Amino acid sequence: MPQHLTLFRQDTNGPAPCCTGFVIKTSDNVHKVRGIYHNVHMKRTPSENAVRAAIAEFRAAGGTLRTREAAQHGIHYSTLYGMRDAGLLEQLSRGVYRLTELQAPSKYDVVAVAERVPDAVLCLVSALDLHEIGTQIPSAVSIAVGKKDWHPQFDYPPVRVYRMSGQALTSGVDEHSIDGTTVKVFNPAKTVADCFKFRNKIGLDVALEALREAVRSRKATRDEIMKYAEIDRVSKVVLPYLEAME
Repeated sequence: MPQHLTLFRQDTNGPAPCCTGFVIKTSDNVHKVRGIYHNVHMKRTPSENAVRAAIAEFRAAGGTLRTREAAQHGIHYSTLYGMRDAGLLEQLSRGVYRLTELQAPSKYDVVAVAERVPDAVLCLVSALDLHEIGTQIPSAVSIAVGKKDWHPQFDYPPVRVYRMSGQALTSGVDEHSIDGTTVKVFNPAKTVADCFKFRNKIGLDVALEALREAVRSRKATRDEIMKYAEIDRVSKVVLPYLEAME
């Protein structure tokens, strides 16, 4: 008799049975079939109305939404993932989606990071690039966060995190709108001062080029640079280079 079949027979010495019954134990294959059936039906195809409503919400938000924001706008997860699989949404980063019908963001990587960490401040080489100061090309998105602030791990784009506190983190912060996404960034003068503060990590040559180009292009004055150099406690480092430029 097969192992998965247990048969209960009536004792021949007892009274006549009214019926003969048996119990079949569920085999492993049955469990597998049930699992396949369950998983297939869990992947719901979004309705046309749901997709239209989701597209309208994305457009109203500038084209980009995080998973949590999408849910707050009434977009079900199955609709979000269904649109992604159908090519209607592009995943910029983990949990960040953008309508593919819209033109790609001019700063694709910066937008992706700003969407996931809205309180972070773009800094150093990334800020120089945004302000179009110097010739440095960022190999990663540089952001400043508080010394105890949590930030997510990024698979893509590459991100460099710098810890700051007090006025060094809160002063000189501007807000730019990039394709509908608000991006916080240090202004040119603060960025130059930060380059000297972190010169051992990004290179003194980067800091000197930033200083020279910021003053030459009049994107920052000498007084503004010295103001933030005082906050960053690098005024004694910056001043000789400023004086040499006179």
